[in-house]
Amino acid sequence: MQDHIFIGGGGEGYAEAQKLLLNYTNRHGLIAGATGTGKTVTLQILAEGLSAAGVPVFLSDVKGDLSGLAASGREDFKLHEAFTKRAATIGLDLQYDKFPVTFWDLYGEQGHPVRTTVSEMGPLLLSRLLELTDVQEGVLNVAFRVADEEGLPLLDLKDLQALLLFVGENAKDLSLRYGNVAVSSVGAIQRQLLVLENQGGNELFGEPALELSDMIRCEADGRGVVNLLAADKLMNSPRLYATFLLWLLSELFEELPEVGNPEKPKLVFFFDEAHLLFDDAPKALVDKVEQVARLIRSKGVGVFFITQNPADVPDDVLGQLGNRVQHALRAFTARDQKDLQKAAETYRPNPRFDTAEAIREVGTGEAVTSMLDHKGIPMIVERTLIRPPSSQLGPITPQERAAIMAMSPMSGKYDKRLDRDSAFEMLARRADAAAKEAEEAEARAAREEEAEREFKQARRYDGGRAPSATTRSRRTKEPESLGGALADAFVKEMKGTTGRRIIRGIFGTIFKSR
Repeated sequence: MQDHIFIGGGGEGYAEAQKLLLNYTNRHGLIAGATGTGKTVTLQILAEGLSAAGVPVFLSDVKGDLSGLAASGREDFKLHEAFTKRAATIGLDLQYDKFPVTFWDLYGEQGHPVRTTVSEMGPLLLSRLLELTDVQEGVLNVAFRVADEEGLPLLDLKDLQALLLFVGENAKDLSLRYGNVAVSSVGAIQRQLLVLENQGGNELFGEPALELSDMIRCEADGRGVVNLLAADKLMNSPRLYATFLLWLLSELFEELPEVGNPEKPKLVFFFDEAHLLFDDAPKALVDKVEQVARLIRSKGVGVFFITQNPADVPDDVLGQLGNRVQHALRAFTARDQKDLQKAAETYRPNPRFDTAEAIREVGTGEAVTSMLDHKGIPMIVERTLIRPPSSQLGPITPQERAAIMAMSPMSGKYDKRLDRDSAFEMLARRADAAAKEAEEAEARAAREEEAEREFKQARRYDGGRAPSATTRSRRTKEPESLGGALADAFVKEMKGTTGRRIIRGIFGTIFKSR
């Protein structure tokens, strides 16, 4: 087995082979260049070489062209003569071939559905995906902590929405435990989730979740599987695209065991349109990308960033990329010229040419390259003719794609969505139980109130028992006859001033008669 991948010819007359060493492929790499300079073909020939060496590959198909990896090139292709001529120039025995491809698609239209759960995505990446503020991200972290403590699995978007509703309803109690939980922040997160759902983001979350082992595998003939993510529609939601790929990198970093420095990588990950990952990214996210890039190589994973300008990648990340293929950069403005000069300064100079001029002048299918040598040191920069691909240049037909998907081992495994018991169902049962209990308590209170009202208003039969003191006192005040009524009136009259005069008069008459 070869220990390298042939990339093209460099040096005088392009006769010097330029190689990517397999044991240094996990030192990561960069493919850069302006639109139309040949980045896609470079990506395609690297995927071919890795697959042939028994290394699984993951790459996103932004324009739909890379599906041609699943079909063999043909001699009746319009560029066959040009390919043959180039192969002769660089010393390549061109043999057309196809490669084992598994198609994936977040929307399940052009490939097998690929999903993850809300819990696996985590609050940091979700905050990036939802474009949350620091305060809102804090509330989302509280929600995840509540889910852990309450035993509420977060699988899909409706689970998270139900959990946030629970957090909002209990914001006062939760604020005492975790700090301020503003209901307005909960509402803002819910609105962002609605936007994500309208963009089709709910297709990303759910079960069955992707098993990484289904990507890191080889065919029976020893060739690595090329995992191709359909990204032409996904690019309409660039934040979703970047977040998903970063999540996949993070999962690889967390799940794969340490392997040290293997003879060849376990997987090579190509991150196309890498600038989408770093545009307006918070420092915490950039730090996470740098950490993954720095440490994931010990897991046997190589990462290649593909972008138009090396300046799109932060310096801390760019410093981790040992293997570089730089296609032409256009320098029409002062800023372009500055970026061009900066890109040239990152290469070991070649006394035969000026690096900055070479980057500006190389044509389509040609690049300035620098790979790591057998000691892991970047080689001097070379102008390189990139080898022609063995597979078909351009997309396959929808019918061919459907046939490949039907024969794939992944067919039927991820196609049907599962919806097991999770936070949404658990919280719904809690709400139903609480509502039922409240209804029963209200009914009991109503019955008790009605019974008390009836007791106060009803005339109760005493059953022949002696009247109570209250009853006796009440009855003594009631007149029993006409005489009694007159006596009561007389007594009442005697209590007044006139009554007192009459009494004095009566007593005075009695004493005089004696």
